[in-house]
Amino acid sequence: MADRPVPRPPDTPDISALRRSLAALPGAVVAYSGGVDSSLLAYLAHRELGDRALAVTADSPSLARSELADARAQAARLGMRHRVVTTAELDDERYAANGADRCRFCKEALVSVLSAVAAEAGDWPVLLGVNTDDLGDHRPGQSAARRMGARFPMVDAGLSKADVRDAARVLGLPTSDKPASACLSSRLAYGVPVTRAALRRVEDAEDALRRAGFGGRFRVRDQGGDLARIEVEAADIGRVAERAPEIAALLKDAGFRYVTLDLEPYRQGSHNAVLGLPRLRAAAS
Repeated sequence: MADRPVPRPPDTPDISALRRSLAALPGAVVAYSGGVDSSLLAYLAHRELGDRALAVTADSPSLARSELADARAQAARLGMRHRVVTTAELDDERYAANGADRCRFCKEALVSVLSAVAAEAGDWPVLLGVNTDDLGDHRPGQSAARRMGARFPMVDAGLSKADVRDAARVLGLPTSDKPASACLSSRLAYGVPVTRAALRRVEDAEDALRRAGFGGRFRVRDQGGDLARIEVEAADIGRVAERAPEIAALLKDAGFRYVTLDLEPYRQGSHNAVLGLPRLRAAAS
């Protein structure tokens, strides 16, 4: 079902290598969260393989309900085969302890479930939407996924995050400008136990900020001891400060006791600073 290649302007990434690698597969199970990376991979797999491509969304307490709804809606809009499966990483005490290797146990649970789906479909490979920029971050789940046989076709094709966004824009995918949205567990500082109640509190707090008119890139981070740390883009720091009483009330209604505003702009993976990694800069994705 491979269709005619989309004409490529000179300043857009060449995804022909990625498309060829997908077309050569017997079929594919794509881990699909609805973010820009997994959406591009799932969509291209759908275009190259047709019904032999299956986008699979892993549903667990760490997935925001809004993200699940968006993933469902986009898959339907793009005509992709889509399935939602349940993962139970929260039942793993090692994951719930929220150490620096939490992501490892999450990816092990994810790839295990996806591998079972792939085996049912005919021993198709499991594909993850990892790009080359992801290789430089602290993501122990990536090595765990590789060990379990998952493939990273966008890395193999040399695509960066910027390349992925550019390709998604050229293809008209609605996620091309979607802000990065890691799982809700990433909002909890290392050592703060991952519980259903903690995840819901963070989700409710971020939903409240969206209703208050804040969009783009922001996080409500659980620092433990009922303390919330709000990260927003540089342009929004003043807006939050001006509305401090209102914002504090919203987050207290969500279940936090203390509310703070980080004076540094939003940066991806800011909790990783305690691991002694290089200083993080404001994220570009």
